Amino acid sequence: MLKIDIIVVGKVKKGPWHELIDDYIARTKWPVHLVEVESKFTDSKAQQSHEQRLILEKLDEDSFVIVMDERGDGLRSLDFAQTLQKIQSTGSDKITFLIGGAEGFTDEIRQKANMMMSFGQQTWPHVMVRVMLLEQIYRAQQIIAGHPYHREG
Repeated sequence: MLKIDIIVVGKVKKGPWHELIDDYIARTKWPVHLVEVESKFTDSKAQQSHEQRLILEKLDEDSFVIVMDERGDGLRSLDFAQTLQKIQSTGSDKITFLIGGAEGFTDEIRQKANMMMSFGQQTWPHVMVRVMLLEQIYRAQQIIAGHPYHREG
């Protein structure tokens, strides 16, 4: 069974966003593990460097790594589902998604990526990227299962 880690910079406080995140994780049959890291540095360069160190400490080297970055590829939902299937069919049973903070990722993190993915060229708050990613993971699961949740129009 596919296992998914999402390592994200920043914490979400209890409330509607947290409930929505929990709802998508609960609905997804694949085990999804959300790992939050946070730096308390106020200097942007020191903060970015510390965030990257925290991410690298949590990263499983055997995992297929997808970095969420505006430079990445935008995928239609069907293509995303097919990508997850292809990753799994190559023997990878774990995928780790990385969601950066306000300062973005360093080249060191981008070089760890097996793939870079984007939700467009706009800048999104990390909490929204989490929700959009979790929804797409859930949608991919439904597409793969042949469930009518996803509709092409």
